[in-house]
Amino acid sequence: MTETAKKDGAKDGERIAKRLARAGLCSRRDAERWIAEGRVMVNGRILDTPAVVVSEADRIVVDGKPLAAPERTRLWLFHKKRGLMTTHRDPQGRPTVFESLPEDMPRVISVGRLDFNSEGLLLLTNDGALARRLELPSTGWLRRYRVRVHGQVVDQLLARLAQGITIDGISYGAIQASVERQKGDNAWLLIGLREGKNREIRRVMEHLGYPVSRLIRVAYGPFQLGALLEGEVKEVPGKVLAEQMGEKPARQSKGQDRGQDKAEAKSGEQKRSRPEGRLTLQGKPEAKAGPGKTAKRPRPMRPHNPERPQSPGRPQNAGRSQGMARSKPRRQD
Repeated sequence: MTETAKKDGAKDGERIAKRLARAGLCSRRDAERWIAEGRVMVNGRILDTPAVVVSEADRIVVDGKPLAAPERTRLWLFHKKRGLMTTHRDPQGRPTVFESLPEDMPRVISVGRLDFNSEGLLLLTNDGALARRLELPSTGWLRRYRVRVHGQVVDQLLARLAQGITIDGISYGAIQASVERQKGDNAWLLIGLREGKNREIRRVMEHLGYPVSRLIRVAYGPFQLGALLEGEVKEVPGKVLAEQMGEKPARQSKGQDRGQDKAEAKSGEQKRSRPEGRLTLQGKPEAKAGPGKTAKRPRPMRPHNPERPQSPGRPQNAGRSQGMARSKPRRQD
């Protein structure tokens, strides 16, 4: 091996299979197979093992073509419909989530899973490290579901789930569950959990005697299904993703910043005159004019009438704009 590409165990860089997956070429498992087939070269040498750590300085070639630089981390919201497998390949030939995605989508993986008969919000990303991070219970993100069950639901049974439950030797963490509405022999429940083991909700409800007939994930942490149509994909803006992950958004150029500040200030002036449609960007307060700046026209919320008589005891020039006071001599005391 060369000085930069090292056997597994080096602290710097990342394993070659992970690097190929981050570039969007294939999964890690496929990358290992490609290496075994002699399709991957590093610094001019054909690899015969995936236990190799590479860095940005290494020259990687796959099937005779240089490896492209890894994409920035991205996240998408996808409204999964029933009847799709959350896998790249299904041995039984059933349709999969990834086969239903738009053709211009890069290679992505799912954050967690929704089983074949479940529907609703599924997060997709091009970064395996992000997917694993979002799946961990330590992230603290609540996953919320609307669940239709059969049976007359007893509130006390649902309340006990807040302490967790063990079924057939498998321990499940705390589950938030409440009845949204009961109609005849069916009920809609609102369920929230932070762990999300395989088929957890279905198994727990079956254990309580309430078989699930429909399961819809409506939120994953701060990301909502909202009005996303079935089968629709929507990318999360990079700034929003960075803020939700507790990271500092990438800084724009100074010219872009100045243009954005002006646009926000202008938008703020317009929105003050129609509060019913009032919105701010990322929760920021509306921009205000700085000291020393003179507006070319009166502000919408502070109209000035030069013909209006002054109130008793009020100085003659009080409240007038700079433009209205320019012809008046200063009063001598």
